[in-house]
Amino acid sequence: MKKIDIRFITLLTIIFAAAFSRIIPHPPNFSPMEAITLFAAAHFSRRWQALLIPFVAMWLSSLFIDNVIYASGKEKFLWVYPGFHWQYLSYALIALIGFSLMRQQVTALRVAAGGLSAAMLFFVLTNFGVWVDGSLYPQTVQGLIACYAAALPFFRGTLMGLTLYLPVLFGGFHLLQKRYPLLRASRVAA
Repeated sequence: MKKIDIRFITLLTIIFAAAFSRIIPHPPNFSPMEAITLFAAAHFSRRWQALLIPFVAMWLSSLFIDNVIYASGKEKFLWVYPGFHWQYLSYALIALIGFSLMRQQVTALRVAAGGLSAAMLFFVLTNFGVWVDGSLYPQTVQGLIACYAAALPFFRGTLMGLTLYLPVLFGGFHLLQKRYPLLRASRVAA
């Protein structure tokens, strides 16, 4: 009989609960996803889990949001939203930040540095995607600058989300590990 991995189940539960917190009304770009990605990179023992699990959580919560919350008037089921690949690419790169900063040691400074790096990477990459894929801005340097300028108010939402979710995820799990030693794991650079 296979032993139940309580640490893995706890991490999975935390990540899916945070991902589904997206259904609570919130300011634009106030999202747990960057924090979830860093959290997963810091705490899952296998890198593929740290990449795949946040992707699945994001995708499932997006399915619910797009097809239940915003389903009014839609005729067909939406499996992925337009431009999703830019967001998912940014999360993959954010996981790499998490691997490099927090794989061996999680500290408040490393979490803060990872959060700030994640916010900037997400802002630069996803808004570049808006410019490249869209028709809102001309395909010129001025168009790219205009795209980034128009996105600045959304950057504040990203920072606010990280300000809430990083302490909740990292701090909450740290407190759980102190209370329940079986949630602790040795650091593995897998």
